[in-house]
Amino acid sequence: MTESAKHSLKLGGVLALIVIVLDQVTKLWALSTLFLDGRVVEVTPFFNLVAVWNRGVSFGLLASDDPMTPYYLSAFAIAVVAGLAVWLSRATSPLMRISLGLIIGGALGNVIDRIRYNAVVDFIDWHIAGYHWPAFNIADSAISIGVVFLLFDSFLGDSQRSDPQISKGPGA
Repeated sequence: MTESAKHSLKLGGVLALIVIVLDQVTKLWALSTLFLDGRVVEVTPFFNLVAVWNRGVSFGLLASDDPMTPYYLSAFAIAVVAGLAVWLSRATSPLMRISLGLIIGGALGNVIDRIRYNAVVDFIDWHIAGYHWPAFNIADSAISIGVVFLLFDSFLGDSQRSDPQISKGPGA
């Protein structure tokens, strides 16, 4: 493994671990408070803490009462994480490494929930004028931020970091 790949995996891996720990700690807090009595804590006029079990993926898509669904979704997420880890090992920019670390950490944080609880613990609720964004958690936030950073890096990243082998073209 090259030094660059080790550096990429180290940065992304540490960030993924931080996301997993923060995600799991906040979910344990939510489970020990909000989920005990199903209460809604109004933090501000546009932000609540709520108790929601998400049995699907983003916005509850693919939710099912099939007892195998959490395992199917987890297996898919782990396969995606494996692909992202390969990508991370080849990442050339710090923003790309950060992006992939956030996404990997968020995906694994939700996998842990699916394995432990057969659902994902969601508890953050933003709303305005009666419209609520679906409840989410720290893992979901990390995935979303990671995707935004990934897009930013892809579209506006440093053009000078391109691989010299790639820029030479085929047969060079």
